[in-house]
Amino acid sequence: MVAAIRVHEHGGPEVLKYEEIELPPPGSGEIRVRQTAIGVNYIDTYFRTGLYKPPALPFIAGNEAAGEVTALGEGVSGFKVGDRVAYVVALGCYAAERNVPAAMALKLPEGVSDEVAAAAMLKGLTAEYLLHRTYKVKRGDTVLVHAAAGGVGLILGQWAKHLGATVIGTAGTEEKAELARRNGCDHVILYRKEGFAKRVAEITNGEKCHVVYDGVGKTTFEGSLDSLRPLGVLASFGNASGSVAQFDLGILGPKGSLFVTRPTLFTFIQKRAWLEEMASNLFGAISSGAVSIAINRRAKLKDAADIHRALEGRETTGAIVLTP
Repeated sequence: MVAAIRVHEHGGPEVLKYEEIELPPPGSGEIRVRQTAIGVNYIDTYFRTGLYKPPALPFIAGNEAAGEVTALGEGVSGFKVGDRVAYVVALGCYAAERNVPAAMALKLPEGVSDEVAAAAMLKGLTAEYLLHRTYKVKRGDTVLVHAAAGGVGLILGQWAKHLGATVIGTAGTEEKAELARRNGCDHVILYRKEGFAKRVAEITNGEKCHVVYDGVGKTTFEGSLDSLRPLGVLASFGNASGSVAQFDLGILGPKGSLFVTRPTLFTFIQKRAWLEEMASNLFGAISSGAVSIAINRRAKLKDAADIHRALEGRETTGAIVLTP
């Protein structure tokens, strides 16, 4: 029997149930992993509430983790028992052990710990595709990062600054603003006290931003558009405040012939070669010190519901890791 967090019905954090489950041997093309660290992400709340639909109920929550290979399924090559691996997959990670498609697993380099990998796979690969593929940030660009003290936000700020951009962040408190400043942000806007679009215009002397990275969604969408210069790009990659409502595509013209995209990580990692390239870039940035993964909260797997309450209450910063 294996400990896991399962969801039998959609709802609040209380629907996260700590249970014992049967785990079959790894199937064809799978590896079995004894989990040592499990990453927590805002997307986990989307599946829990039903905003994102799981394949079926009940399901095991969680989308990223790291651990040690303990068994190989038929046809698996390139891995051996004892390998340290990390992966990002859709669901199943809130568990002490699990079977993982080998095609989604990556061996960890010596300089990256299990805990850092578990905290970095989903958030770090998200930052990688946003900065290098959705809009390729270059020296001299001005970027706006919403929720700059969050897990993805802290990585985006550091990495964008390393790439030579001027980084503007938004945060809800002065404490979070200071954290964002220490992680790459040249300017931080306290969005509860001032309109961020107006401040962006002031900071940039009316030039505004080349790209806005918006994981907040509903409450920031219009302001994000108003923070872009002509031909700017809005990458709306999350819905922390709710989904963006339908809008008139025609408004993008008079606002400066803007581009809007709603990218998802799983599109960018659907091919093994793409996944390996992105992971190599991410692990290289971590190993070189260009990106530091801030793990600011740790908890036991059984306490996942409390962690979800803190996450949705905007009480957390940086990454959160669960251990079995």
